[in-house]
Amino acid sequence: MFAEFDVTTVVFLALAVFVIWRLRSVLGQKTGHEQPPVDTFQRREQARPPAGPAPQSAQGDNVVRLPTGAGDRPAAPAAPAPDRWAGVAEADSPVARGLDEIAKIEAGFDARGFVEGAKSAYEMIVTAFAQGDTKTLKGLLSKDVFDGFERAIKDRESRGEKSETTFVSLDKAEMIGVDVRNRVAQVTLRFVSKLITATRDASGQVIDGSPEAVVDVTDVWTFARTLGARDPNWLLVATEAGQ
Repeated sequence: MFAEFDVTTVVFLALAVFVIWRLRSVLGQKTGHEQPPVDTFQRREQARPPAGPAPQSAQGDNVVRLPTGAGDRPAAPAAPAPDRWAGVAEADSPVARGLDEIAKIEAGFDARGFVEGAKSAYEMIVTAFAQGDTKTLKGLLSKDVFDGFERAIKDRESRGEKSETTFVSLDKAEMIGVDVRNRVAQVTLRFVSKLITATRDASGQVIDGSPEAVVDVTDVWTFARTLGARDPNWLLVATEAGQ
């Protein structure tokens, strides 16, 4: 019995030695697909954003631009439509070329919207001047033009005179000139309107114009703005009577 116990023990010991040897032979081999040891601190350093400004997209947000294909160069912008100023300026006219210069700096410039805004400004300015409303005028005129309007209003008031103006219609607002220099755009329009206008003296007598007659009035006004500026407002910078 003692001999049987010894034989069994020897057999199990031999099996154990064999198993350990096989494990060492397998675990000790290199297959060619091993990954290098992971350095936790190194991975943290790599995860940190690089020094300097973050990459930005064309819109200014923190978006990394993806490759576009041919040498990772951004696609060339589409050529503007030749008739994009239709209804405002003839193709390849001086006015159209001036509008193209504005659009190079402010791609979203809306020429038709500009004309509609200028029409509203024209009526507001004419009405405010007649009423002596310098508060409204100040937000619509450049300093030089405002100073001239303000002097005329004060002179009229010093004589006790009162101006009356009624808009009958604004028949035409035509863009006749566009100029861009050093990012300052000037846009000139010719306005053709029908007004009833009269000036009364201190006693109420009409001394100029007529409170009943409708007259045709043509004005040439120039509006200006620094392109790319945060302030979106265009200001009246010059006026003259038109033909």
